[in-house]
Amino acid sequence: MTSTAGRGFVVSEDECLANTRKGKQVLNVKAPDEARALALIEGEQVASIGENRKMVIFPLDELPEMTRGAGVRLQRYKDGGLSDVKTFKASDGLTWFDTAGRTFTLSMKELADWRGNRADAGRIAPKGFPRTNKFGRSTANGKNGEGKNGDT
Repeated sequence: MTSTAGRGFVVSEDECLANTRKGKQVLNVKAPDEARALALIEGEQVASIGENRKMVIFPLDELPEMTRGAGVRLQRYKDGGLSDVKTFKASDGLTWFDTAGRTFTLSMKELADWRGNRADAGRIAPKGFPRTNKFGRSTANGKNGEGKNGDT
């Protein structure tokens, strides 16, 4: 769970369920910051990309597991904020979908330039990465999960 300021944490699905009609607040943010991206954990690596097209990849164990809060900094930004976040298995590599629905995959060896520590600034996204700065999500029908406005 992440915010536009680039802060986030790991939260259990059970901790997000509410018993009241009003719901439950999990991510604490202050204006103008707001919730930005939610990624299901599918591996041991985290890829974070900012609005400035810079991407950093770091191990999932650098993120704390919390029940609620503001979280820790995922990536450092001089301007802009977080655009998207994704978790993946190192053995499978990082996969993303472009606007035409094509799938791109880079192995961890090819991603060596983007690997770093949590809260690093990162480097410009790899060649072929979408201009929307979104990884896209695959769905059951094989098409990417982007809506009309490019949100995932």
